[in-house]
Amino acid sequence: MDVTEFEELINRLGEDLSLWPDDRRLPAQELLARSSAAQALLDEARALRDALAAPAVRAPTGLADRIVAAAAKMRGDAAEPRTEGETAGS
Repeated sequence: MDVTEFEELINRLGEDLSLWPDDRRLPAQELLARSSAAQALLDEARALRDALAAPAVRAPTGLADRIVAAAAKMRGDAAEPRTEGETAGS
């Protein structure tokens, strides 16, 4: 087994080698023992699984309202309304 085949198997079978069929798991374990590239692929796949399994990140309560209020303040929504074609300098 080479690193390319190992990567394809991780993508297809997952990063838990104990779930792989024996005829694929044993060559994969041999490759891992001698290849830092294969080990890096396995580590990356495990990190990805952990990241996807983590709880979703939620914005603090009221954040969207504070952003909208700040944007409105920056735009100067409190300024006098302009007529069509009028610019800030006119």
